Amino acid sequence: MRHFISALTLSFILAGCAETGPQPHQDTRTTPSQAAADVEYVSPEVKTLIETSLSGTHAYDITQSLTTEVGPRLAGSEAEARARDWAVEAFKQVGLENVRIEPFTISGWKRGVETAEIITPYPQAMYITALGGSVATPDTGIEADIAYFPTFDDLVEAPLDGLEGKIVFISGLMKKAPDGAGYGPANRKRQSGASEAAKRGAAAVVIRSVGTDSRRFPHTGQMRYDETVPKIPIGALSAPDADQLERILEAGESVRLKLTLTPRFAGDLPSGNVIGEIIGSEAPEEIVLIAGHLDSWDLGTGAIDDGAGIGISLGAAQVILEAGLRPRRTIRVVAFGAEEVGLLGGFAYAEKHKDNLHNHMLASESDFGAGPIYEVKSGVAGEGEDVVRDIARALAPLGVTMGTARSAGGPDIIPMHAAGVPAMRLQQDGTDYFDLHHTPDDTFDKIDADDIAQNVAGFAVMAWMASETESDFRADLKTQ
Repeated sequence: MRHFISALTLSFILAGCAETGPQPHQDTRTTPSQAAADVEYVSPEVKTLIETSLSGTHAYDITQSLTTEVGPRLAGSEAEARARDWAVEAFKQVGLENVRIEPFTISGWKRGVETAEIITPYPQAMYITALGGSVATPDTGIEADIAYFPTFDDLVEAPLDGLEGKIVFISGLMKKAPDGAGYGPANRKRQSGASEAAKRGAAAVVIRSVGTDSRRFPHTGQMRYDETVPKIPIGALSAPDADQLERILEAGESVRLKLTLTPRFAGDLPSGNVIGEIIGSEAPEEIVLIAGHLDSWDLGTGAIDDGAGIGISLGAAQVILEAGLRPRRTIRVVAFGAEEVGLLGGFAYAEKHKDNLHNHMLASESDFGAGPIYEVKSGVAGEGEDVVRDIARALAPLGVTMGTARSAGGPDIIPMHAAGVPAMRLQQDGTDYFDLHHTPDDTFDKIDADDIAQNVAGFAVMAWMASETESDFRADLKTQ
């Protein structure tokens, strides 16, 4: 934390689930002075926020501090608890008020031994990781013949017998897209592959990692069990190992695999959301919420997923305070806990604040890495649409356009959006996001200082403009 505090002092002296509709876009970002000159039609406050954001290193420093001083932050772990303490101190150092932790409890899961090896016909080791929530193999592992399914749909369409005692291998490539549109279809095998294979008698499952890279890093992520069928272990192979297995199988060879995965369930464990605020000057009861999630998977240090989101949302609040601005509505910053294991922080927040969600005017989360924002997506109604378009126009000098696709505001915003809270999302370019997502390669060196500063500008302007308007973002939306 001392490095973060030093960076904050210096800055005061100097003053990363996917939506559809991506379009090809060019990087049209400008320098801070050009950006300020290009937004003459917006308020002086917005110009100041853009220039301060682009000339600073707010989110970069915050993300560096979190990923260095805490590191990986698996939900429910001691490290996630340290991250909450880190966030409380960071929020206070920035100058937020009413800083607090709202605790909740989750069912814990911890990783164990993870090995896979081809026994025949060509003995060799493979790189694998257990998927979050998977049950374990016996300590001695499972050795069985492979049943190969090129896609998840091939497994779903297979007869409900014939896989008894086998290890199912599900492949299927994920396509790159700026908004990660390929993630949803590719992720079906991760979420439901184990139960679909178990319905057909399989002993275990391995999948091609849900990712777009060709590195020998497997991608983890949460899976789900159908409680009506037996629970079997499931792991993800790195893309090169999945390629290797495919080559052997497609050559007509029978493959026997030994798989050992020994995760364990750890019972009830603590998690929590960290909250801080810039109190509104005229309508303090009305809330504009910006957020990231504090937990990460345990393989990397959670820089793009979602240390960057913490840096961007907290950095945006820092910029507003540095500019000496006091919003009309309250700007609330939330660092959600336990997102990776089922949006548990988002659900806990929506439940705790259910009697006050009608006062949440707008919500947005940064949880798609640190690539440049290129598009605004709306999840508001009525006159609020005009404000969202005004925000997009204010961000146009940063290479941002108004999109047509709707948005629920980000993963942890989904539960409150479903309960009527208006949302919007600043869509980042995630073309390469799933090269790193949920792997050991998700580390701080992947953060670009200029790109993440552009994100801070976007979130600062969005939060400020949403706080200043008297427009109603929720007309025609379900309200509490």
